[in-house]
Amino acid sequence: MENRFPAARGTRDRTPLGTRVENRADPPTFGVEEEFFIVDPRSRRILSRAPEVLSNARHLGGHLCAEFTRAQVETNSPVCGTSEDAARFLRSARLELVRAAAGAGLAVVASGTPVLGDPASARVSDGTRYADIATHFGALREAHVVCGCHVHVGIPDRETAVEVAGHLRRWLPFLVALSANSPFQEGRDTGYASWRTITWNRLPSAGPPPLFRSLAEHERAVGALAGSGAILDRHMVYWDIRLSDHLPTLEIRVGDVAATADEALLFAALTRGLVTRALSDVRHGVPAPEIDAPALRAAIWRAARDGLEGRVPDPLTGEPLPGALALDRILGAALPGLETNGDAALVVGLLDRVRAAGSGASRQRAFLDRRGRITDVVDHLAAQTREGLP
Repeated sequence: MENRFPAARGTRDRTPLGTRVENRADPPTFGVEEEFFIVDPRSRRILSRAPEVLSNARHLGGHLCAEFTRAQVETNSPVCGTSEDAARFLRSARLELVRAAAGAGLAVVASGTPVLGDPASARVSDGTRYADIATHFGALREAHVVCGCHVHVGIPDRETAVEVAGHLRRWLPFLVALSANSPFQEGRDTGYASWRTITWNRLPSAGPPPLFRSLAEHERAVGALAGSGAILDRHMVYWDIRLSDHLPTLEIRVGDVAATADEALLFAALTRGLVTRALSDVRHGVPAPEIDAPALRAAIWRAARDGLEGRVPDPLTGEPLPGALALDRILGAALPGLETNGDAALVVGLLDRVRAAGSGASRQRAFLDRRGRITDVVDHLAAQTREGLP
């Protein structure tokens, strides 16, 4: 939930004092945060026993931390220069989490929402800040009992970050559909591919950011949130794309936690490709497209409901695209950036594997359909967390 990713290298020569100026051709550095549920391998329900997993995960050091409730943990990668760096961390971190959980008689599950277990029963983690958030939001605190994947991309100045965020807004429904991995909650099918998106967006500072044409506009909007009492501080700006308040990064936080490390890598590399493309557009004076805020929210809702197996609206054109065509469109947009970053072949290959296997949400439903046992879904998720894509 909080921004814990260390400082990352940027890509533009308008840098703050003390930041080394990089060649404009350099790919931006990036990092990935992933959140996971702790579950009982017998009942398959979420359990508030994260402190035991945290104490067992010796090899992750500062790259593992507590989350809002004791039923969740979070990994955060080091700053990565290449997708190979990210892949090594994502795979090794999951294996270490699995080992640490097993040592406490527990399991780790990568799902955007708890398949079994009541989110309201999850105990809030220790600390004054978490207690304040729980008190402030009342019953809405349950919106925090979800697991996402957040990608940080290095951008050295906040003016550039605002411009890049404007270019990324169009692609939020596409990223929601690609990452959808939360069709179930408390043992029932919600009717959505990403119920995490719907749950999270109930919070007053969540959802797609407005289109800002300047940093001053951005700051006025954050000030309005604070002045209304919708947020306790700037760290509680939960927009799907947000500027770090203390790091030279732009954080894209629209995705469900990926079912597998391979899909987390795909999401991160594709996102970095979109940012790299947007940075080029900004340098060449290309303005971000005007996308109506209600249309964007509606497109995100439809993408969260349907996932890749239904229709994904393009909020710029209004077209409801079949999932396969939506993947082609976002890949085409990101391709110049992917080529700059050296990730084009990687992303194309991983997208082909997802097309063949189906989205995380569709795979969850397929496991329920086999025998009609919701516990099979949790077992499937635990295996994927450990083993990767089929």
